[in-house]
Amino acid sequence: MKLRNGPRVLTINNYKGGSGKTTSTAYLLHCLQKRYGHRVIGIDADPQGSLLRWAALGEWEIPVFAMPSKTLHRQMWGVVDRDRFDIVVIDTPPLEQEAGIAASALWAATDVIVPMAPTTMEMDRVGPVWMSIADAADRPDRVEALRARVLLNRTVARAAATETARGLLETTGRDVFTPTIPHRTGATGYGQAFGGPVDGDDIAYSAVASTLLAQWSAQPLANAGITR
Repeated sequence: MKLRNGPRVLTINNYKGGSGKTTSTAYLLHCLQKRYGHRVIGIDADPQGSLLRWAALGEWEIPVFAMPSKTLHRQMWGVVDRDRFDIVVIDTPPLEQEAGIAASALWAATDVIVPMAPTTMEMDRVGPVWMSIADAADRPDRVEALRARVLLNRTVARAAATETARGLLETTGRDVFTPTIPHRTGATGYGQAFGGPVDGDDIAYSAVASTLLAQWSAQPLANAGITR
């Protein structure tokens, strides 16, 4: 099931660690493959290698390879066969720690997801990330549009903080996914999933994947622009 206009490259990035980048990468890879039948491949651009280790421990069928490189945007298509995959999902290091690698992953992207909790601290970190995304969107050698969206995670049902954060983000021109990723604890928590198999039918991440696919179908690759 190929997407129109060739493979999409989905980069997951945030300013700090612990924001849910690797978890989001893992679940989106599996939901896009299992639930929606797309041919996916993961790239672990984080020198810590958490995605690659998870894939090995969990014995994933989805291919994942490491490329923690400041020239990822130039190297990637020498490794990824455009005719074999519909979607590439890139897990990145925190922007504050590895700005060069993160920037290269943003340059490679057609789409960016910024996972974040609806807290004042995380809201305060959005600005530097969006500046880097805007820089990537404005590169003169970019031939495909770059669209960025915030994914609110660790949300609590009926908590006012979620919609407050959504409103503030949208007021400043940020796109925000309607689906959110709930805060879960205990054995079913997302934080406990590392190292094991990933549920490709997860309801929350499947809703995010469905939103992405609907938007990609409605908006083929073209210049979308980024608000700084």
